Amino acid sequence: MTLSVVTGGTGFVGRHLVKSLLARGDHVRVLDIATPGPDNDDFGNLEHVEFLKTDITNAKEVEEGVRGATSVFHVASVVHTKHNSQDFVFNVNLEGTKHLIRACQNDKDVKKLIYVSSGGVVYQGKDIENGDESLPYALTSRAPYVLSKIEAEKEVLAAASRNIDGLATISLRPHVIFGPGDVRFLPSVVKNAKEGKLKFQIGRGAWMSDYTYIDNLVDACLLADERLHNQSPISGQAYFITNGEPMPFWDFVRSIVKQLDLPPMSETPLPHQPVLAFAYLREWYDTYVRGGTIGVEDGFTPFAISYMCTHHYFSIERARNELGYQPKVSVAEGLERTCRAYLAMQA
Repeated sequence: MTLSVVTGGTGFVGRHLVKSLLARGDHVRVLDIATPGPDNDDFGNLEHVEFLKTDITNAKEVEEGVRGATSVFHVASVVHTKHNSQDFVFNVNLEGTKHLIRACQNDKDVKKLIYVSSGGVVYQGKDIENGDESLPYALTSRAPYVLSKIEAEKEVLAAASRNIDGLATISLRPHVIFGPGDVRFLPSVVKNAKEGKLKFQIGRGAWMSDYTYIDNLVDACLLADERLHNQSPISGQAYFITNGEPMPFWDFVRSIVKQLDLPPMSETPLPHQPVLAFAYLREWYDTYVRGGTIGVEDGFTPFAISYMCTHHYFSIERARNELGYQPKVSVAEGLERTCRAYLAMQA
């Protein structure tokens, strides 16, 4: 039986991926610093899943975690869009990735490393319309998260080997991941709406954004694993993975608000420059007065507001052609499933 390792396997993306790997017939080892919750029976057959408490910033623990695996799916990361706590973010996202690469290279059983990166690695605060993989990495960013993911992706792709026994690597770049069990985007929308902080959209434009439904991302991970080997042309390459259905960000949010019967938003937008200035002030306070906080964010960071007020959507043609990727769940259906699952949990 194939042994697959998933870092961050108790998180949102990781849990969906683990369940699909188990359904495929793999034995799965979950590496995560978090303790598995009481509802892990939804993984299905627990006989074929093991949980190993692992801090990816600890090289020895990572080495033990990947031992004997065939494929390693690297999902774990700190998502932090504030412009602070850089050392912590880089330690997890970059140094942790370096530990994982070395562990994979040192274990001759490990043949493949599939890295879940981010579409944000090419975003510099300016419009991206139908961007493809020829776009350069961002040179500057308000978010240490993005800078850390850039450097980590570079390390992953550079580690691709053409030696017969070498490690094959690939990077997948989703954008605004959503779906049932989301612990970041949807809870933020709900919290802000209930607290009256989501009455107005920010910015007067209809800026287009891409989205990635969780099942589509998992499909891409499995497709990459099936096609990846150290002599294949996809090894050492990066691919944008989205639904391929860009739509205005605030239309996406309004759909959630409506389906969850949250307080409706006004049709009158706020000019984004004053809001951006306020966000900079809040970030300054968080950084220099509070010392920088890590945790679930409210979407009102300078980085997030810039995202809301620029186009950022991508071509998935390369993924279609080279991975055989085809989004199976539309944005509309994905939102319906996500909201239905959320309401069921609240019942």
